[in-house]
Amino acid sequence: MPHRHSLFWKLAALLIAFCLLVISLSGFWTRRIELETSYLSAEAQQVLKEYAEEGRQAALEGPAAVDAFLLALQAREPGWSTLLDKNLQTLSSQALDAKGRENLIRMRHLDGPMSRRGVGLPIIGVPFADGSGRLAIRLPERYRPWRYTAMLVALVQFVIPALLALLFCVGLYRVLISPLARLCKQADAVRAGQFAARLAPEVIRRKDEMGELGRALQHMTERMQESVFLQRQMLRDLSHELRTPLSRLQVACESNLSHADYQGRVRREIKVMRDLVDSTLELAWMDAERPSPALESVSVEALWELLREDACFETGWSAERFPCDLPANCHVLGHLNSLARAMENILRNAIRYSPENGVIHLVGRRANQHWLLWIEDRGPGVAEHELDLIFRPFTRLNEARPGDDGFGLGLAIAQRMIRLQEGEMWAENAHPGLRLVLRLQSLEQA
Repeated sequence: MPHRHSLFWKLAALLIAFCLLVISLSGFWTRRIELETSYLSAEAQQVLKEYAEEGRQAALEGPAAVDAFLLALQAREPGWSTLLDKNLQTLSSQALDAKGRENLIRMRHLDGPMSRRGVGLPIIGVPFADGSGRLAIRLPERYRPWRYTAMLVALVQFVIPALLALLFCVGLYRVLISPLARLCKQADAVRAGQFAARLAPEVIRRKDEMGELGRALQHMTERMQESVFLQRQMLRDLSHELRTPLSRLQVACESNLSHADYQGRVRREIKVMRDLVDSTLELAWMDAERPSPALESVSVEALWELLREDACFETGWSAERFPCDLPANCHVLGHLNSLARAMENILRNAIRYSPENGVIHLVGRRANQHWLLWIEDRGPGVAEHELDLIFRPFTRLNEARPGDDGFGLGLAIAQRMIRLQEGEMWAENAHPGLRLVLRLQSLEQA
């Protein structure tokens, strides 16, 4: 069933309103035309009244004058006519025949509507001014009131519905075709690489399927713009980062190094370039594909134990320099490998910028349906206005946080991995040090 704001209801409302409007207007105006065109015009009434006055004058002179008047009237207005007294008896010297009596039965009032159901022209009774009698006359053809009725009815039943249909098409165009044209224009702009083009706000704000399509297209455009920008930026940064190991290789080739030293230098530079390319491709894959890994229960404390063991082996630090302050029931809903990789990148970054004998602390607490986890180091921290910059690829704030190596990709990859698990990651200054905060779903939420 279409939802409340579906385009179906708008189209149904337009069609129903159009049909009801056409039916009601057509019926109303048809009846109105038939009624209005059933009355005699003012000119016809005036002429017939003049005939009746002449007949009244003839009636005062007697039957012979009446007979003469009727002959003269028939010469002017061919058709049946007679003069009657107030008892509907003829004033002529000749009695009414059967046809004449039948005409009297069908006689219409002068100011009343004329029926079109009868055969031929109606008989009109025009009263004398003094009420002493009336003139009965078949209506002259030229005064027939419904002469143009068929034309007017055709106008109401065909021309006006056609105009209403045109208005309906205009409404349909405004509701459906016009926003579709804008969506097509937006799609053409995206196809041409013009990602800065945006849809009109009135299309985005619509609550029907057209608005949903517009918002989806807008979101797709923004994603493509972001993806293209990121790819171009990473391509520039990658080419820049590759120059350093390539330059060192070139120096090694031109120097008089021993065979063993030369091999060692080549291996190190190849490892640097491989790590750089692998990290860049991984970051580009996550931004382009945005995979949805299967989520499961992960014990954060157990995961930290594994990461701490690896860190102690690589750095030679003691386990006491990696304290953990987590509740016993700290289980999050996440993807184990992605979460481990993200926390490992954060941990490596903290180790890189930690001072001598520094401590890296993992803390966590429950916040409604989420767990807040943060990893703190004791390094120099980051300026407040640069906290968001550390998550950009190839960003290294060497002056604020001096370190020995790295490409500036670890935190960018970590943040994207956390987002793929429907979590969030941000940075805060711990005074001293830097605090990386993770917000992940609680297991109980599932």
